[in-house]
Amino acid sequence: MPRLSLSPLDRRIIGLAVPALGALVVEPLYTITDTAIVGHLGRAQLGGLAIATTVLNLIGWTSAFLEMATTSQVAFRRGRGDADGATDAATAAYLAALALGVGVALLVAFAGPPIAHGLGADGAIQHNATTYLRISAIGMPFLLLTLAGTGHLTGHEDTRTPLRIVLAANVINVALEVVLVYVAHTGVAGSAWGTVVAQAVAAALFVTASHRRTTTIRRPARSEFTLLVRSGTALVIRTIALGAALTAATAIAAHVGSATLGGHQIALQVWLLLALTLDALAVPAQVYVGAALGAGHVDEAVDIGARCLRLGLIASAAVAIVTIALSPALPYVFSSDGSVRHVATIALVICGALQPFAALAFVYDGLLLGAGDFATLRRSMLLSLLAFAPLAAATLVHPALGVTGIWLALTCWLAARTALLGRRWRSRAWAVPAVAPAPSPAPAPPASLK
Repeated sequence: MPRLSLSPLDRRIIGLAVPALGALVVEPLYTITDTAIVGHLGRAQLGGLAIATTVLNLIGWTSAFLEMATTSQVAFRRGRGDADGATDAATAAYLAALALGVGVALLVAFAGPPIAHGLGADGAIQHNATTYLRISAIGMPFLLLTLAGTGHLTGHEDTRTPLRIVLAANVINVALEVVLVYVAHTGVAGSAWGTVVAQAVAAALFVTASHRRTTTIRRPARSEFTLLVRSGTALVIRTIALGAALTAATAIAAHVGSATLGGHQIALQVWLLLALTLDALAVPAQVYVGAALGAGHVDEAVDIGARCLRLGLIASAAVAIVTIALSPALPYVFSSDGSVRHVATIALVICGALQPFAALAFVYDGLLLGAGDFATLRRSMLLSLLAFAPLAAATLVHPALGVTGIWLALTCWLAARTALLGRRWRSRAWAVPAVAPAPSPAPAPPASLK
């Protein structure tokens, strides 16, 4: 069997991607921990958590523009040697995160429960979902600060610090949840409080780490916020379209039945963790492409893209094999209900099979993020919904299709994203980036020195 040959660029990509996993699994690792702990409390608790985390994931993904836009800005400005500009971009992101976090907290607390009901929750499931959402609202400002900090450090090619912070926060989360849920018997509420405390600790650590990275901190110009809003608008629309597919999948599972909802929740949380594992390669893709374009090196950006795509396919093959092999055993970690485990096993097999599509879609995402081509990301995600809709609608009309119909619809969705983003990358239409304002010109020398 031939040995896999790694170039120096491959090693740089892997060196940035491996610790990037810590930065990428902030919220999904919290929720997969919650799923494992709460899943053994009963079907109503697991169903309530499924609905609540669907709402929170949509909020988290929508807010992730703070991380994505900040990473692109910082990397691009570093590539052109503008250290002060990189600091201004990070400061603007932190200020925006604080302001938006308060608004998001109010939204989750007051609009979250009605949204949960609209997704199919009622009775005990609705009660558990409401409890989890109202407590989780407190952690929203901390989550957004964490996203801004992750973007800042990642733009500086530092993914090790985010990894250390996230690992520390999740150790705190697991310890608190075990004590609160199983010792203090606080149920879903204890799970939510453990996550909030962990989010607060992570935010404090990110702010401290970012402060060490900055040059002289000054008030960002209005153009920084304008640029963040413009980039963020395209990314938010993209993320809403992404969340629409996953939210619709959960709502359809709830319509089919509680066992399908529970099994789908288990598979979805595993998929999210696997997706972010593969998405780790999108981080060096974004950072290195942004820096290359900041320096005006388009051919270097193309080479980086080819290497990241190659590594993504290799990683996805390994992840697919492991997921399919473990699909009969993984559901036992999350549920004691035989019907839920059976549904989860079916979903996990399909989840494993779709991993190559996921890897390519995520890497192309990172490459175009680095190029600042946010409009293409928005357009491609919206068009991909057209590929998701037919099987999703068929499952809603014919519930007998069950979790198979739901996960095949998600497979079509990912395949469409891969095709659309790949076509754009190959066109090189992204080669003239516009992800940052021009750096402030140096002051003219005195006339006597001219």
